[in-house]
Amino acid sequence: MEKNVKISILCDLYGNLLTKKQFEFLNDYYNNDLTLSEIAENKKITRQAVRDNIIKGEKKLLEYETKLKFMKKTMNQEKVFKEVVKELSEIEKDSKDKRITTIKAKIEDLII
Repeated sequence: MEKNVKISILCDLYGNLLTKKQFEFLNDYYNNDLTLSEIAENKKITRQAVRDNIIKGEKKLLEYETKLKFMKKTMNQEKVFKEVVKELSEIEKDSKDKRITTIKAKIEDLII
């Protein structure tokens, strides 16, 4: 997975565990696509200070994921749900039982 996407997802999952400053800088950098210079200018601090906060925030997010594994578990669950939907689609072709369609739709709603 691309680093930018991974950090963005981790920020959604664990962002509340970061300092306010770390979260704001990571959010601006990864989700709002601002440069270090733009963030520094907006916050009236040095570019290096922004970079340091982003690096510390990234490190914290990766530590949380290593310990808690929420992103890994979520991605695994999504993979399993997709496999179940695929299997239900195959069963649905050969079955007249409409409950399969209902169950499949409920699972699809969970993964969207």
